Amino acid sequence: MSHSPATRPHARPLSPHLTVYRWPATMLMSILHRITGGALYFGTLLVAWWLIAAATSENAFNLANQVLGSWVGLIVLVGYTWAMMLHMLGGIRHLVWDTGAGLEKDTSTQLAWATLAGSIVLTVLIWAGYLWLGA
Repeated sequence: MSHSPATRPHARPLSPHLTVYRWPATMLMSILHRITGGALYFGTLLVAWWLIAAATSENAFNLANQVLGSWVGLIVLVGYTWAMMLHMLGGIRHLVWDTGAGLEKDTSTQLAWATLAGSIVLTVLIWAGYLWLGA
């Protein structure tokens, strides 16, 4: 069946690709909240391994300390701390939203950026305190 130019269906526009689309802060924080939730699962397995090693034997505990005390282990632990702080602050942000507050576009964007900034500040403070107390 042939359509006249006036009645011919137009090609539907494609959705913008993620590399073209500008991510709003709330979308970014939502994605990071989900990612950090998954990361916390695996980080908690490391903490459980360390606790089980402490309860098992001195050799097992020394191995766990050696692995977690290496530069790779410390990077993982700093990342775990940041994930925990971001996830916690994201949960608090959602609790605020559950009260009906902070749902305006500008306010929710500010809360999203505050969540990210707060997680970084808290992570730095936690690790600075750890180092200050004599790692």
